[in-house]
Amino acid sequence: MGATERLGKVADALKKIGNLRPRVSHSTLLTSVAVSLVLAIAYIVRMLPIRWGMDLSEFDPFAFYRLSNYLVQSGVASWFNPTDPKSWFNWHIIQSWYPFGISPGHLYYPGLAMAGAFLYEIVNLLGIGISLKNFLILLPPIFGVVTCLVAYFLGKDIAGRSVGILAALFLALNPSYIGRTTLGFFDNESIGVLAILLIMLFFLRSLDMERPRRYALFYMVAAGLSVGYLCAQWGASMYPIDMIALFAFLTLFLRRYSRRLLLSYSVTFGLGLFIAINVPKVGLAFLSSSVVLPIAGVFVLLLLSEVLRDVKTLSMKVTYTAIFFGILIAGFAAFSVFGGLHSPAGKFDSLIQPFLRAASPIIQSVQENHVTAWGSIYYDYGVGVLFILFGFFLVVRNLTNRNLFLIIYALSGLYFAMSMVRLTVVLAPAFCILWAIGVMGLINPFLNVLKEASHAISAGKKQLSRVGREFSAVVVLMIFVLLTLTLALPNPRAFSSAYTPVTILSDTTGVGPSTGAMTEWVDACTWMRTQLPPNQVFVSWWDYGYYITIEGNQTSVIDNATSNSTAIALVGAAFMSNETQSIKILKDHFNGPYGPPRYIVVFGTFEASTSSGSTTYTEAGYGDEGKWRWFVEISGNDTLLSNGQPANGKDNLFGNYSIGEDIVNQSSTSGGSLVTNKVGQSTTFYKLLYYARDYLLESDTATEAAEAVNMTEIPGTSSYYFTLADIFPSTSTNYGGLYPIVAIYDINYGD
Repeated sequence: MGATERLGKVADALKKIGNLRPRVSHSTLLTSVAVSLVLAIAYIVRMLPIRWGMDLSEFDPFAFYRLSNYLVQSGVASWFNPTDPKSWFNWHIIQSWYPFGISPGHLYYPGLAMAGAFLYEIVNLLGIGISLKNFLILLPPIFGVVTCLVAYFLGKDIAGRSVGILAALFLALNPSYIGRTTLGFFDNESIGVLAILLIMLFFLRSLDMERPRRYALFYMVAAGLSVGYLCAQWGASMYPIDMIALFAFLTLFLRRYSRRLLLSYSVTFGLGLFIAINVPKVGLAFLSSSVVLPIAGVFVLLLLSEVLRDVKTLSMKVTYTAIFFGILIAGFAAFSVFGGLHSPAGKFDSLIQPFLRAASPIIQSVQENHVTAWGSIYYDYGVGVLFILFGFFLVVRNLTNRNLFLIIYALSGLYFAMSMVRLTVVLAPAFCILWAIGVMGLINPFLNVLKEASHAISAGKKQLSRVGREFSAVVVLMIFVLLTLTLALPNPRAFSSAYTPVTILSDTTGVGPSTGAMTEWVDACTWMRTQLPPNQVFVSWWDYGYYITIEGNQTSVIDNATSNSTAIALVGAAFMSNETQSIKILKDHFNGPYGPPRYIVVFGTFEASTSSGSTTYTEAGYGDEGKWRWFVEISGNDTLLSNGQPANGKDNLFGNYSIGEDIVNQSSTSGGSLVTNKVGQSTTFYKLLYYARDYLLESDTATEAAEAVNMTEIPGTSSYYFTLADIFPSTSTNYGGLYPIVAIYDINYGD
């Protein structure tokens, strides 16, 4: 065989190998690159807070970390075995809500903690060495990236690849969604929004008549599993459930019923609700909730439609309709009469009727539960609001099943987002898809003109094509510039949401100083954990309960779980009473196996101002000084127990020494501050906070912050109940003019 022949065979062999490579179209390649870039942007933006250090953000993520850690230690499988002594169901914690404690298996939704523990076990099996806490800190940005990918597929299904890419990009840079999927935010929303979009994607694909039946069945099951998981993970599961029910009802109303809809509806809810009722936090009562029963009503209507399809005579149709509606009405009546029908819990009821929140100071005291200002919509989307409106118009004009579902999602999401600040994150995917539809709907005609103009030029018709081509190019360029300005330059919130430290590293102020992370709370928790013996009981406002129990490894009387409103009101009363009265409240109501509380914590933030050569330090509004009104509101308005007796009239948790009303009345005429409020200055909270300020910022003789200083040194104070145990920072620390202070006092009960 000659050399030439051998080279020919080698060349043929190489050609055959080359033919084995996957054939990817130019369009698919460009789409893959674009989606990959969007996902990379989504991840990078959410990882920006890492410059301040890694830790869990906000407050609830600390609780979910504790739950995931327990599942990892006891084994994820133990959750499914209630008889196991180590099971989630048998777990009781006395470190939280002392002296009674809590049972997390019945207090929290398990879905998020189980997802974190399960994924961590997979990481361990792969041999990746990382602590559980660090893994959970890194997990929310990953959830955010996956959600953007699902938004791409959902947008593509609704209006094409271009819409999918833009929808993913807009969601990747949406400020509200970034805030809930940024580094360390291991909370319900981080994976809950992903579950909502998966439910929509799978359910709508199961209705697609162009897909083979075997694929449709797969999507039905996937939708049911997604519903079940969301029910086990977040109380907001009621929202997508009712969206599907409303969609099915409107489909019937618009005469679009199909057998595929009945099958998909049955499988999705049959599987999803079966999973839900087996979660202790949800239980069988979930099926009789006023927000779940409509599912059964719509199901009866779907069955009626199926029956009527095979009925020929009008009289029989009327008969069957009367029977079905009779069953439906009788069923709802029976539930109502025998007490089976019940409304959702307070927070969810107040979500539907926001004005009810005014009657619940506990709900109102949380900023994310406030009614949303309409201006925040523009703050989130900028000029994109105009594109969203145009996208909504295009969707309404072309009312396909997917567009109908998107309309329901957008309108209902807007209502709930305006009802509660926290739920702007739920609205984000719907508005981002509408935004993308509006952009492409506006830009496509001009792109088509550019294409036609290029053909005209190639045909020699330059004069006829020039005006249309140049005008279209200008319009496309203007839209591109508007989007760039909206996403990058004048709307820095998308980046500021991510480019601030996690909450504990910004001392809950949300400020990202150039001098580095604020470590006062981290240092305080380290001191609790390393310098004190175990089982020390701490009193603080509920915001910091998780810090004390999980980071400080000590015992707290209240925390963010808000499981006992009586305890929260009692702590508020203790802070807003004088020292003698505070001691009585703490000793009478929080005395347990570890004795009464040993330490009390106050947190304040001050800022310096200089006038006539002297420096004064006034409250900055970030710490407890900005929350004392809720101490009064919650303890003064809650019809709870006062010294073991029911409260009535003006008697409240302040008992016979009620000062709550006096504080509120004086503050309304004295600038709203305890500093200028004579009654407020007599409270334990005021004395603890402002003594700590004076000690740290104005004392010339202070040498060590840990030095015990008796409260008798405070002018006008004769109490010996509280002694400064430690203060953080240990020396005056200035973060751009802001001075955060965490002061821990030892409690002396005088006996």
